[in-house]
Amino acid sequence: MTDCSLADQASGAKQTRFFSKGKDPMRLFVAFASAALALASPAFAQDSGGFTVGAQVLDGSGNPVGTITTINGDVVTVKTDKVDANLGKASFAQQDGKLFIGMSQAELNAAVEKDQAASEASLAVGAPVKDSAGAAAGTIESIDAEFATIKLASGKSVRIPRNGIAGSANGAVIGLAVADLESSAN
Repeated sequence: MTDCSLADQASGAKQTRFFSKGKDPMRLFVAFASAALALASPAFAQDSGGFTVGAQVLDGSGNPVGTITTINGDVVTVKTDKVDANLGKASFAQQDGKLFIGMSQAELNAAVEKDQAASEASLAVGAPVKDSAGAAAGTIESIDAEFATIKLASGKSVRIPRNGIAGSANGAVIGLAVADLESSAN
């Protein structure tokens, strides 16, 4: 056995007929790899699962409910004649390339409007407020278009920007922990 590198061994090896015709093996590899990828690209394309912006959503009877306007991860926004409804992808059934939900347009509108009303009602004076972890933070002492004042369990009050509190069907929520509120309270 000689003491030389693999590169030295390769350069001394007898060239096969394929390589002796002046073909660059790397160029051929790239060409073959590109062709293989082009043929396989549909297999590697992301499956949207039938969810595309502009797709029509139907109810169980085949009647139109709305149109998909946004897809954000597993949340699909459907615009009806009245509302924008955020629905989980699991809320949909697919058949023959069509998307279906288990509510009619009127039922979806009513459900969203009910949630919106509950959300607005949760932003009233005296309503309970939860922190970002779901712990009770206090109650709304006052609220207007610019600020909300929260009365903490300790009796202290803290004033936050109005966009720092959100209403939901489960009550008002802030993006801070109770400890953070306590440290910034008067």
